[in-house]
Amino acid sequence: MDHPLFQIIIIPLGVFAAATAVALIVRSVLLRLFHRWAAKTETEIDDLFLSALRVPSINWAIAVGLYVAIGTSTLPASYVAYSFKAIHVLIILSVTLVFANVSSKLVAYSIKKAAISVPLTGLSQTIIKGTVLVIGFLILLGTLGISITPLITALGVGGLAVALALQDSLSNLFAGVHILVEQPVRVGDFIRLETGQEGYVTDIGWRTTRIRMLPNNLVIIPNNKLSQSILTNYYLPEPRMALLIPIGVSYASDPDHVERILVEEATEGAREIPGLLADPAPFVRFIPGFGDFSLNFTLICQVREFTDQYLAQHELRKRILKRFRKEGIEIPFPSRTVYTREADGKSPARDGAGHGAEQREARGEDQTSEAG
Repeated sequence: MDHPLFQIIIIPLGVFAAATAVALIVRSVLLRLFHRWAAKTETEIDDLFLSALRVPSINWAIAVGLYVAIGTSTLPASYVAYSFKAIHVLIILSVTLVFANVSSKLVAYSIKKAAISVPLTGLSQTIIKGTVLVIGFLILLGTLGISITPLITALGVGGLAVALALQDSLSNLFAGVHILVEQPVRVGDFIRLETGQEGYVTDIGWRTTRIRMLPNNLVIIPNNKLSQSILTNYYLPEPRMALLIPIGVSYASDPDHVERILVEEATEGAREIPGLLADPAPFVRFIPGFGDFSLNFTLICQVREFTDQYLAQHELRKRILKRFRKEGIEIPFPSRTVYTREADGKSPARDGAGHGAEQREARGEDQTSEAG
């Protein structure tokens, strides 16, 4: 047929359908071979590439079909050139996005595999993806025949105005980069801010850092505020931390016996209480020492991390109380002896039986009396 509609539309559509079908068949065969090869390897890198290519490769097959159909059509040369350029642009954008996602996942996998202390955060992933996207954008401009020199000049002048308008955002961005480089806090660390909030760092973004508190609430703090804040990182230099439990006993108690009981209970508890460590071994110090109404000791042991201290204190105090009751060791409460004088202010008189003036002993609270 020589009908113009047949030559302009029907034939190109048929060529497009046939070329796309062939491209999809080739894609399916290649992915199947790639999958078999990846199944034989132990590394996960090939699996990352396979998952990243599965969907975009469909678009590339369609682009191949369009390229063949347009190339064999009877369209004017100018239309063909513009169509090819549009297909090139779409392919470059698709490949750039694929490499941006793959590079981000590849860096995450490398950090996890090497077990190094470089945190993988939202900001670091944004920087990686942004770098790949900028490279792809420059390649795209070269494909379109656009010189990047005037563009860089314009961006330099415009960038100054943008920097002045976005001082707060840029301050947070560079503060986030500073946090990633210096690592005063890392993702997963348990920290306490000078304002009192405490929790686990869940992410360090380009503008804010997110902290999940123990009640499961989220604290969002700007990066520049975090970099200037005085904070305590309970995971540096290591998550393990000392747990100090003060204990007071009666003056009638034997200090050596009390120390032995505390060490025994802590050592036994380290084998049964989650998070309580047996190494280094628990120990006791007669500190702060002599109190107003008790002998004061401090039991010192180690817990795996900050939040383990709550269960460890709960269980250890119950064990110590039961053991003290079993051994007959008294845990005193505040007591004070108060002497009263007669109304005339004289020393206490003695009655005919030879007993002194009234003497009261108050336990738990002070008793006072006024002189006349």
